[in-house]
Amino acid sequence: MNASPLPVIRLKSDRVPGHPWVWSAQIVKPSDRLPPGSVVEVEDAKGRFVGRGFWNGHARVALRLLTLRADEAIDERWIAARLARAVELRRELLRLDEVSDAWRVVHSEGDGLSGLVVDRYANHLVVEYFAAGMWRFRETIHAELLRHFPGASLYWFAEQHVQRQESFDVRSNDAPAAVDVHEHGLAFHAAPGLGHKTGFFADQRENRRRFAALARGRRVLDLCCNAGGFAVHAMKAGAREATGVDADAAILEVARENARMNGVAATFEQGDVFEWLRAAIARGETWDAVVLDPPKLTRDRNQVVNALKKYFAMNRTALDVLAPGGILLTCSCTGLVGEGDFLEMIRRVALNAGRDIQVLDVAGAGPDHPVASNVPENRYLKAVFCRVA
Repeated sequence: MNASPLPVIRLKSDRVPGHPWVWSAQIVKPSDRLPPGSVVEVEDAKGRFVGRGFWNGHARVALRLLTLRADEAIDERWIAARLARAVELRRELLRLDEVSDAWRVVHSEGDGLSGLVVDRYANHLVVEYFAAGMWRFRETIHAELLRHFPGASLYWFAEQHVQRQESFDVRSNDAPAAVDVHEHGLAFHAAPGLGHKTGFFADQRENRRRFAALARGRRVLDLCCNAGGFAVHAMKAGAREATGVDADAAILEVARENARMNGVAATFEQGDVFEWLRAAIARGETWDAVVLDPPKLTRDRNQVVNALKKYFAMNRTALDVLAPGGILLTCSCTGLVGEGDFLEMIRRVALNAGRDIQVLDVAGAGPDHPVASNVPENRYLKAVFCRVA
């Protein structure tokens, strides 16, 4: 797969790219047609060595730089070493096994493995491919994961739009059975392999615990609650009561089961968040701790402005049910919405509502979602803790 000599891709610039994603407009089109996901050597405009990576002439990201070291070959041994480093971070440094059995094993560029994401749900591993190059190494990836997680089941997939963009075909195996996972002493139901309906988002692990501590003794409203993680954590930590709202009836059954498993009396209601909030406002109801964690609003850069308008509308409406002195945790998992723009949205919400918002902290995903310093896009989750006067 990484035979020598490698095909050479030449950049139009004599500067080393500051980002591992290189677009087709930055590259001199190669004379030979190379299969998607080919390992290539990269040179600058003057013919000097730049690095090695995955080439894909069909994709928007034409080149994924993996190493800038001339002595580093991109082969099975390299893949195995990067996977071992990723697991070591979680187990040896972060000691996540002591906290949870649900965590991200590989976070793409954050672990130097562009195009690969692996999540652990107890004894199941969900492997998601974003790049044809990583898919070509799938046998090594799967074997190495089983070496680090003996006896685990593997489920692998790539979303259809990724397969079209990257020109590779993935035949997924059967998704594993649903399983219970644990974090900070609480149990949650998860269904690995069912996309956003897994019922469990490991990236919010530390934010759930922190919100719960702030919500102690308070009346909690969990908007876009999914499987009720924030509400359950809050009740277990001593919240006075908690209500979760989501449009998805099926996921609310999982939320109710999560409450039962943990012995808490949180309640969950189905409804469109805007309609539900308007009805609550009409009744004059208020809560003194609100979490707003909507799903991703867009993957299209041209729709970022519209996404920010939706965030504004949701947060502005949520403020009308938040009592003075209340806690607001407002989140965005839309990677294309930057932290600065999200905070500016909050500023405009405060101005429009005539409320004082104190930003206590701007958090993100847990440390099992590391961010490469040159790939800020990987810091997709914004979790802003606020007090609202």
